[in-house]
Amino acid sequence: MAELTESMKKFSIENDLKLDYLEIKSEGSRGKIMVVSEIWGLTAFIKSFSRKLAMEGYDVIAPDLYSRPEDKKVFTEENIMDAMRPMWSLPPEKRRDPEAIKEVMGKLSPVGKQIFEFVSEKRELMEKRMLSDLSKLYEQEMKGVSKKGIIGFCMGGGLAFQLSTSKAFEASVIFYGASPRNLDEMEHIKGAVFGIYAGEDSGINATLPQVMERVVKYKTDFEMKLYPGTYHAFFNDTGMSYNKEASEDAWEKVKYFYRRYMK
Repeated sequence: MAELTESMKKFSIENDLKLDYLEIKSEGSRGKIMVVSEIWGLTAFIKSFSRKLAMEGYDVIAPDLYSRPEDKKVFTEENIMDAMRPMWSLPPEKRRDPEAIKEVMGKLSPVGKQIFEFVSEKRELMEKRMLSDLSKLYEQEMKGVSKKGIIGFCMGGGLAFQLSTSKAFEASVIFYGASPRNLDEMEHIKGAVFGIYAGEDSGINATLPQVMERVVKYKTDFEMKLYPGTYHAFFNDTGMSYNKEASEDAWEKVKYFYRRYMK
């Protein structure tokens, strides 16, 4: 069993601005893996998973993407949940309907409106900011590492997939994350990618046929596993969609994937 050393650290964004990240050092490490969180942020689940991954013999870094001073009191797990719950109560086909969104916005608190606006109307801006932050963490903490991996869940899965098109990773794991906005950027993926998806997740899965077209076109080293009957976020054992059987199977496959490509 690997001996772990855990601490919270900071990395530089611009000027004097720094963001927090969890660092877990594993004795006799065989590489470093970046863990990118769900929309909820650096939660107990993400911290627990990061430790679990470190126990497999990897150094792990997990950024808190909401640790800017102006974000800390707003983007809490509880506030994000309160803001997103009304949206998720809508049928999937209504979630991009301007009138439906307007109705949801009318029911939210001022903080809820701020969060909802950031993850819906300003989503592309948010993604760009987060990708910039992740790129800076990569440059400061991963660039000189010989074996590099990344894993992301939900929002973080999409960010991890996108980051793998511009930064070199030996192994990238995407848990039910959105595909890159420009799928042709997959041409620039350097390492292997393992996409893990829930069967009942139509919004995320809609672009998978186009992803596979690019896999063939660019000869991307890409593996995929879809779990029929499961729902988005099935791997999170603190959530309502948790599926024990699928989660345990996915974990074994993730471990094997990293062993193959980060040896």
